[in-house]
Amino acid sequence: MLDNIKPKEATAIINSLLGGVVPKLGVQHITVGRSPEIEAFLKSLDEVKNGHSMVKFWIGDFGSGKSFMLHLLNTVALKQKFVVANADFTPDNRLYANDGKAVALYSALMDNIAIQTKPEGGALATLLEKWIEQVLTRTAETHGIALPDIRDAQHLPKVQAAIMRTIQELTDVGGFDFGTVVMKYYEGYITDNDLLRRHALKWLKGEYRTKTEARQDLGVREIIHDLNYYDMLKNFGRLFVSLGYSGFMINLDEAINLYKISTAGMREKNYEKILTIYNDCFQGKVSHLFINFAGTREVLENERRGLFSYQALKSRLETNKFETAEVRDFAQPVVRLLPLTHNEVFVLLQKLKEIFDFNYHTTLAVSEADIHAFMEELFNKPGASEFLTPREVIRDFLNILSLLRQNPGLDKQKLFGDLQIRDERPDESAVDALLDGIEVL
Repeated sequence: MLDNIKPKEATAIINSLLGGVVPKLGVQHITVGRSPEIEAFLKSLDEVKNGHSMVKFWIGDFGSGKSFMLHLLNTVALKQKFVVANADFTPDNRLYANDGKAVALYSALMDNIAIQTKPEGGALATLLEKWIEQVLTRTAETHGIALPDIRDAQHLPKVQAAIMRTIQELTDVGGFDFGTVVMKYYEGYITDNDLLRRHALKWLKGEYRTKTEARQDLGVREIIHDLNYYDMLKNFGRLFVSLGYSGFMINLDEAINLYKISTAGMREKNYEKILTIYNDCFQGKVSHLFINFAGTREVLENERRGLFSYQALKSRLETNKFETAEVRDFAQPVVRLLPLTHNEVFVLLQKLKEIFDFNYHTTLAVSEADIHAFMEELFNKPGASEFLTPREVIRDFLNILSLLRQNPGLDKQKLFGDLQIRDERPDESAVDALLDGIEVL
């Protein structure tokens, strides 16, 4: 049943799921019940490859698999030759701010840039050097210079001119400083000046906080900040496409942290930024860009704090009124993640048992009948229908496997009987009451 899983992937899957988080590697090996969503996503990727742009909102209850879905989208997009970047919204990372919290989100995305050969992130330097090599090759051909000689210091002005010319063609806003920094990176690249390269990367990742410091280190007039970071993301998207990549996909998880912004004005500014991105993508103002947001139903539908509190977004994101649980519309911007069926959960637990055995080089005496017994015990507990999430089912199952591996004599049935249902969902009513109090103050 295991399909070419690597030891590194197996370890990442087991350790991450035991810790209650989604693994960065190997999610394709534990995917069940999401075939229609993935098929629709592949069609959307094809549209973005052809020059369109897309925004999707992945909406589901707490623990329903939103973060898992984003990681799965990563895996699929990387195989389709997309550049991918991921970040979570946090109290200190948001789309709009005037105190550095928006550029902090940008910096997190830049740190997590991934390509198929570097799926865990940190691929920005690799992509820059690949692009520079392309410029070197074209410059050598244009001037009739042998490729090994083009890196000589005497040809530096020719290469710098080519870099700046190409950057100006690719960028709309901030192109001069963007190009100057890339030239500095190239200068450090051919002269083995690691400090200069680090300064250039620092600027490109939005980590300079003052213009004075950036001017001293790189001779540029501007820095990436809260108000221009989105333009820089679009610049990078064009750069990646010029390298031959299919497009640039950005995944933004934990949208609950936008919902939790305590001041109505700031929350509205963040929703306004989502609207700007949405309009840019669907009106054709930007190409080859795919942005995914993930959040709970409350984040979407709450008319006091959620996206629906911003009328322009509500009118765009309301669900197709003809959609049902059986008849789905995956072409619309909002994709609702329905709970896994019991059969799908059973298949998932079977896969996890195999991966667990593979990871620990063991063969636990846990049969299909035992998995059925585990599920029957768990799903028949009081409160299961209301509180039980895939995250809790997976964690309980792996915890039992872990105990059985280290204590082979334990009674499985007794372990199943000791299972308890816990409500792991955040108390949204308490959150709302607290935020309402803050807002009133």
